[in-house]
Amino acid sequence: MSKTTTIRPRFATRTLLLHLATVALVVALCTGVYLAVAVQQLRAEAESTALGIARTLAEDPQVRTEVALLSAANDAPDAESLRDGDLQRIAMNVSDRTGALFVVITDEDGIRLAHPISSRIGEVVSTPFEEVLEGNEVVDWQTGTLGESARAKVPVRDDAGIPVGEISVGFERTGVFDDLPPLLAVIGVTAFGALALAGLAFLLLRRRWERLTLGVQPEELVALVQNQTAVLNGVDDGVLAVDSAGIVRVSNDAADRMLGLDAPVGRPFADLGLPASVLETVTGDRARSSAVVDDRVLYLDSRPVVRDGRALGDVLIVRDRTDVIALTERLETVRTMTAALRVQRHEFANRMHVAAGLIDAERVDDARAFLGELVERGSVAFPIAGLDLLGDSFLHSFLGAKGVEAGERGVALRIADETQLIGSVAAPEDVAAVLGNLVDNAVTAAVAGERSPRWVEVAVLGDGDALVVTVSDSGAGLGDVDPLSPRAASDDADTDTDAAVHGHGIGLPLAREIARRSGGELWVIDPGGAQHGAVFAARLSGAVSPLSTVQKENS
Repeated sequence: MSKTTTIRPRFATRTLLLHLATVALVVALCTGVYLAVAVQQLRAEAESTALGIARTLAEDPQVRTEVALLSAANDAPDAESLRDGDLQRIAMNVSDRTGALFVVITDEDGIRLAHPISSRIGEVVSTPFEEVLEGNEVVDWQTGTLGESARAKVPVRDDAGIPVGEISVGFERTGVFDDLPPLLAVIGVTAFGALALAGLAFLLLRRRWERLTLGVQPEELVALVQNQTAVLNGVDDGVLAVDSAGIVRVSNDAADRMLGLDAPVGRPFADLGLPASVLETVTGDRARSSAVVDDRVLYLDSRPVVRDGRALGDVLIVRDRTDVIALTERLETVRTMTAALRVQRHEFANRMHVAAGLIDAERVDDARAFLGELVERGSVAFPIAGLDLLGDSFLHSFLGAKGVEAGERGVALRIADETQLIGSVAAPEDVAAVLGNLVDNAVTAAVAGERSPRWVEVAVLGDGDALVVTVSDSGAGLGDVDPLSPRAASDDADTDTDAAVHGHGIGLPLAREIARRSGGELWVIDPGGAQHGAVFAARLSGAVSPLSTVQKENS
């Protein structure tokens, strides 16, 4: 707990600082660009204003006439007369009206004819003037006797259009950027507001993030995703998570394989086409259940997910119990055979006691006759009509043991007259699993039925190397239910796992799967009627060894 509480504030602080630093950097870049543009606009505006004033003054007829006369004179201009002359007056009036730093008028030799400082009239200007006297306009920032300024220089032309002087108009740097401080204040307030808004947005986003992720931080989410991927793909059990809206959010490869799903994440769980027992397990009607999906016997365990009192959905654990149940079926066969052997052993011991008693009583002839009768009659007689039609010792013993069990439940097991098997059983485990399941289900149906007497009839036929069996009973029949449908088997499955497996729906699809593995099949011949109950048939390919093979092995 302490580790979590120390990680989160440190992460939040780093994230906040990074967020604010990013916003500050963006604001600084935008401010710099905006300032650069604003300065450039102010410079351009000052240059354009200076150029406009200079052009206007250069086109003034009086200025052109005065400058042309002074430039044409052979003598140098009289500075004293110029200080009180018309050019100085015009220049000063223009400077006062426009707020210019200076308005300077020169002749073709660069001698000042008008200047803000009258003492400098008659001197050569301090900045280059040759390009202007060549007829070009010059706009630039230059440093002269009055300091750095944005100035525009325009040639003054005589009536023939020949440059005879220049007009130079300049604006002081400080005057040009007088509007910059208020602009900087506005930019600063805007930047501060942007930072404050960014901080508020971060806090709101953080609250929403923590609400959506239930307080789990991004660093923890990365670890969770890595751990989840490793765990989900590292287990054999299927894991399928459904949120509170019924949408599949997590499904590992094992769950997709066992449930027969294709890209279920993001789809409604109810639309996946799964058996009703699976849907009931996830929706909470059942905490645990068994189901048959695509001939697989699955054990389902649903668990709700709750965090901080909030229901997030359900997690379904899927375990494949097909092999376990198949092994259970085989163990049930072994148990049946063991019970039959125990009965035979008990009966044989009784007969041996009778023979020993006759010998002890010196009734040797009677003992000899009793043993001879046993030799002719064979082993213990099972209470099954037609059992002698089965020449295979395995089927004889297996169905004999089933007959004993059926007799204990009040059901008579009999062998059909059309039974004929040439050869011996080569796959006793598969035969016992399929035939045993059919017989057990038939006995259960006969016990549940209302017909009397209760009976089950088995027919065994050989078809090359295939074994074909039919099982009918005196029960009530199937009605409209298809017991071989995985969905029907799942829907009818009881919460009692053992009951659901042994004869109540799951065993039949499993028996059919065993038959199909060898290229055979299990099907319903007749769902039942007024004379008898359901009739099932099964064909197991490769389950019989021909008689010639058996004879060769015996020889």
